[in-house]
Formats: sequence, structure tokens, C-alpha cells
Amino acid sequence: MDVKTLLLQQWASCLDQEDWFPPLEKVLEDVTFEQAIWKPVDSMNSIWELVCHLLFYEKRLLMRFLGETGNEPQAEDNKSTFRLPAETLQNWKETKQEYVYVHRELEKILAKSEEEDLYRPIPGERSLVLELKSLAMHDAYHIGQIVFLTKMQGALAGKRSF
Repeated sequence: MDVKTLLLQQWASCLDQEDWFPPLEKVLEDVTFEQAIWKPVDSMNSIWELVCHLLFYEKRLLMRFLGETGNEPQAEDNKSTFRLPAETLQNWKETKQEYVYVHRELEKILAKSEEEDLYRPIPGERSLVLELKSLAMHDAYHIGQIVFLTKMQGALAGKRSF
């Protein structure tokens, strides 16, 4: 199996193809606004904060890849990448939609890339192949946290296909 095919499988498993963990799109489909902002303790991140964090890094990579660095998200530090927009139901829906959109745009870029494109450096980043590999692992880690938070709230039970 070539690196591109492997990365496409990893990328899909983070969003919409079930593998060893449930994909984020499926996990989030029934998460209510109240569940999205809930925290078991103040020192933990909410589901929505975690999605904002994932979106920050994926959107930054997309903008850098497209050469649109003026549109990339900005943060003072990693902690501020978890920051929420105004806490409204509409903003929660928009955050989910934007995450799915950005994730799929990166998937399209990967799918269209030739072998040499995978290893070309992206301004401010490493190569596409290294960044997407790292982001897939990063996503999987935080998807696990999101799954845990949904289970703590009594959601997601029985949604696995195995």
C-alpha cells in the first residue's frame, strides 16, 4: 500500500469511516448544544472546545497549503485554540459544518496530489504527507476525548457497528 492510500484511509477514519474508533462526524451528529458546552470539571475542555481546537489546526494547514496565510486562524498559544465563538446553537452548528468542510477539503487535496506533491514543503509547515499524518493522529487522540465526554453524558451508546 502506498503512503497516499494509507493517509487517505487514516484521514477518512477520523471523519466518516468507522475503524478502531468512531468517526467524528458520526459522534457529533446527535450532540446537542448543551452536551457540546458541558464540562465534567472546569479544568477539562468541552466537546465544542475540542472541535474548535481540531478545526484551528486543520484550517491553518489548509490556508497555508492554498497560500492564503492572511486567512489562516491566529492564536496566541495552544490553549487559545480551544476558544469558543459566542455560545449559540447556530455557532455550534457552524463549527461542526466548518470542521467537516475543512477536513474534506484537505482530503480532496491529498487525493489529487501527485507523489512529488506529498513531500513538497508547505509554507510554515513540513510536507503535506507529514502534516496530514500528524493531524490524523492528533484528531484520533482528541476524538477519543470527545467520545469519552459523550459517554459521560449518556450519549453514543449502541452507535458502534461492532
